[in-house]
Amino acid sequence: MKIGIVCYPTFGGSGVVATELGLELSKRGHEIHFITYNQPVRLELLSNNVHYHEVNVPEYPLFHYQPYELALSSKLVDMVKLHKIEILHVHYAIPHAYAAYMAKKMLQEEGIYVPIVTTLHGTDITLVGSHPFYKPAVTFSINKSDAVTTVSQSLKDDTMRLFDIKNNISVVPNFIDLDKYNHGFTDCQRGMMANDDEKIITHISNLRPVKRVQDVIEVFYNIQKEMPAKLMLVGEGPEREKVENHCQRLGILEKVIFFGRSNEIDKILCFSDLFLLPSQTESFGLAALEAMASGVPVISSNTGGIPEVNIHGVSGYLSNVGDIEDMSKNAIHILSNPELLVEFKNNARKESLNFDLHNIVPKYEAIYEDTMAKCMVL
Repeated sequence: MKIGIVCYPTFGGSGVVATELGLELSKRGHEIHFITYNQPVRLELLSNNVHYHEVNVPEYPLFHYQPYELALSSKLVDMVKLHKIEILHVHYAIPHAYAAYMAKKMLQEEGIYVPIVTTLHGTDITLVGSHPFYKPAVTFSINKSDAVTTVSQSLKDDTMRLFDIKNNISVVPNFIDLDKYNHGFTDCQRGMMANDDEKIITHISNLRPVKRVQDVIEVFYNIQKEMPAKLMLVGEGPEREKVENHCQRLGILEKVIFFGRSNEIDKILCFSDLFLLPSQTESFGLAALEAMASGVPVISSNTGGIPEVNIHGVSGYLSNVGDIEDMSKNAIHILSNPELLVEFKNNARKESLNFDLHNIVPKYEAIYEDTMAKCMVL
């Protein structure tokens, strides 16, 4: 198949998953065309089967905000015609599904029919989509897609609750390439981050308020009172300065390492003993899954799709959002018992096997084939 993929080319979970999906599909013999405004951050290698097409948005004094949807729709039309793309897989309802539908209608005027598969990732539904200004456009985009998927059952339930959806929605969870998590790092590398007697606690996010990074600091503060420990914070975002000030007030700044954006997440996770994810909401919890794939148990909130990934009492523990005391208690319980910690580490790795890309990508292939077959009948 010749597949066009539209996504946000960022460090966010949707962009990472879309890119990894395209790369794996290319290995399975499909021709992949990424169409977006920048080259996706995980798209390091272009090949005969992987192509990138940049969407340029011309600046006109007439427009206060440049019309990206218009530029994207036009680019999609051009790329479908030039490369004979057979199906479009767009990640996010707006603006991507909205723009894809406009492209689809323009192509129909020329006798070209290209079906649209839309994957909902969370923000387009729980934050943007539920806003009264955007709700009609999101509802329209979802209902006009030829197939719709969500990354968790929780997100599907939210979508059906918030919008008047006529379409069927399939749940296809996020995934990771477990082959990349067979690490060969040595203990001497661990010593660069912490002493032998120190437990390594990790949090990875874009440090936005929704991630509740202040809760991470509070939980770690309680942990380090009970045992030697270091906290690894990976990521950049608007909460960083507040977090640093919070650490300073608590007197633990020297125990917290701020990595910023890092390309060595696998190494950091490899040496971690526990992962903290106390988010206000998560449509899936890809960061938790990446931790589990590295054999790191997860202490998390029980919101959104996280309970579908982090199994309570098996790969880690779940607590109510904001329940710092319970998260701290669970973290200390795991970390203070070496045998239990090993058990949870093994369980975390085992649970991550359910989300290996070799199990998930064929589900997308089946959706493409089914969607194209139905469209041919029409």
